Amino acid sequence: MNDETNSDRDPHNERAFDRLEQLLEFPVDFPLKIIGARVDEFADTVTGIVLAHAPDFDPATARMRVSSKGSWLSVSVTIRAQSRDQLQGLHDALAAHPLVRMVL
Repeated sequence: MNDETNSDRDPHNERAFDRLEQLLEFPVDFPLKIIGARVDEFADTVTGIVLAHAPDFDPATARMRVSSKGSWLSVSVTIRAQSRDQLQGLHDALAAHPLVRMVL
């Protein structure tokens, strides 16, 4: 999981995850869409980060889609989230990676 303490996290993200935690009952299947530059290593990088935070994730289930102009690649995954901390740690790790433009 993530070694960051809660005090190191973005307050805006903390509020969003507070609201999300109120709506979810863990464990829960949780979909994520990760968007980044269309480069060869993007999909492998994303699935590697997901596996580091959700070891039971099967990379074969990841779906990829190229943007209409071909500049961006989205990777859609669904993980079995065990806790808010796991989900937030994964989101933070993905968002911090230089190849990642957006995490939805």
